[in-house]
Amino acid sequence: MEVTTVPTSPIAGQKPGTSGLRQKTKTFMSEHYLENFVQSTLDALVAEGVPVKGGTLVISGDGRYHNKTAIQIIIKMAAAAGVGRVWCGDHGLLSTPAMSAVIRTRSRGLAGMAPFGGFILSASHNPGGIDEDFGIKYNCENGGPAPEKVTNLIYTNTTTIKEYKLCCGLPEIDLSAPGSYTLGGGAFRVDVFDCVEDHMGLLQQVFDFGAIKALFAREDFSFVYDGMHGVQGPYAKKIFVDEFGAPASSLMNCEPKEDFGGPASASHGHADPNLTHAVELVARMGLNKEGREIETTSEPPVFGAAADGDADRNMIMGSRFFCSPSDSLAVIVANASCIPYFAAGLKGCARSMPTSCALDRVAEQLGIPYFEVPTGWKFFGNLMDSGTDAFPGKPVYTPFICGEESFGTGGDHVREKDGMFAVLAWLQILAAENPDPAKPIVGVGDVTKKHWEKYGRNYYARYDYEGVDKPAAEKMMAAMVEAQPALIGTTVDGMKIAKADMFEYHDPVDGSVSKNQGVRFIFESGSRFVFRLSGTGVAGATIRMYLEEYAAPGADLTKHAFDVVKPIADIALKISKLTEYTGRTEPSVVT
Repeated sequence: MEVTTVPTSPIAGQKPGTSGLRQKTKTFMSEHYLENFVQSTLDALVAEGVPVKGGTLVISGDGRYHNKTAIQIIIKMAAAAGVGRVWCGDHGLLSTPAMSAVIRTRSRGLAGMAPFGGFILSASHNPGGIDEDFGIKYNCENGGPAPEKVTNLIYTNTTTIKEYKLCCGLPEIDLSAPGSYTLGGGAFRVDVFDCVEDHMGLLQQVFDFGAIKALFAREDFSFVYDGMHGVQGPYAKKIFVDEFGAPASSLMNCEPKEDFGGPASASHGHADPNLTHAVELVARMGLNKEGREIETTSEPPVFGAAADGDADRNMIMGSRFFCSPSDSLAVIVANASCIPYFAAGLKGCARSMPTSCALDRVAEQLGIPYFEVPTGWKFFGNLMDSGTDAFPGKPVYTPFICGEESFGTGGDHVREKDGMFAVLAWLQILAAENPDPAKPIVGVGDVTKKHWEKYGRNYYARYDYEGVDKPAAEKMMAAMVEAQPALIGTTVDGMKIAKADMFEYHDPVDGSVSKNQGVRFIFESGSRFVFRLSGTGVAGATIRMYLEEYAAPGADLTKHAFDVVKPIADIALKISKLTEYTGRTEPSVVT
């Protein structure tokens, strides 16, 4: 195979964020942009001693515009770097959790073929299309996102790159169906495989598919799933329809599209499973975008769920009921013993710092370690790998469940958040709650309300201010940090501030310290608000404001969360001076 060396020069701004590198699609399509980043990544891996030459690399994405073209480019670059095998999901598709599953499990029984990592082509929940967003992320041999040590080296390489290499003469690989292609006289091989099989096979080891199928067989159980035209469609069809027997009509928007449905769709192409964007599902479940009940022409289904573009996020709903991600995580952990994989008991759990403290109360009652980590799934990965060959001598925290308020939930079966895992966990819980088909069906709302009666309720909401001027947002954050010492002990609108700080995380596994992870204000009552700047957007900055108030068992647990946290929001806006800094008077999204 002839290797072509292409002269290039650094392109500014190729610093991977918490979820890889994201930019406008047209930026990725511009000359040298994708190639520079891929070459910088491959060079970083070689420098770190990763067995790139002769190794196996996985390359796939969420199906957004430019996905198939980018895969062909990376295949040619992998060949030039001496990679021995490339694995691709059919049609170039792999959900983010499926990518992790493939890296971790597909090589079992295939000596010497374990992948050294994989490229995921996705910008997650960001819109897709030629005028929208594209992204790329590298996952390591454990199936999890590359650690900062690697991403920092990748970025350094992007600032000094002078050339990249590719095998221009390689033919385009047919990704439309499973098949194998041996090239270069046997020196290089590309395998295209069923994108669903590895992930589903792993999930079958975690859950009791038979019990869930019995739930679906009940005449009074009804179900709807919204794939939001992302990558999850093939997975939903195989699992819900083929395995569980759900009618095909129960699937909404489960045909993957390059623009996730585009501006003409109900979600406007924003494959983000929340009350604002999953418009069709939310209405079908009998709620509006604030999670308040609306009149419907027919009875809503018992269970509803949705996935985002790359299927690592999830939204859980019951009939006229929205289960917040924070509550969903707490309920799953509290009921984990009904899931076969966790039947012997959990050894650990964790949440991101902005996620509500509902999980903490469950963990305390179960007597298991729990952790509060920065936003970013890689922090959970260290806890899952603790006590393994990666971190010998450290405590073992697996079996392990974790999650984020941003609609991400997962377990230690993979090293990414897993939208299908969360849905199956809830279906397993409902199967356990409904052993007698002669009795009335117990739904998501019933299970969650019973949970609140035992543990209390953490009323919670998040305000997102998207596309904000980044310098203005940074000034606002800096001003809050500067004001914190003087605000401790003061009372604002009748609420006394007990603690105010900038969250930093000391990783108990690798000893690293992550600073500047969010501004926190905690009141004497235990209520709190948090501000963060998000690293997942492309245009401008996104300010996220998190609001939480705890109500103990016996208190009124039936109020609407948005109403309960509104006074905290007013205080947060007053202290932050958000409108003064940004000009924004209303959030873009409330969820």
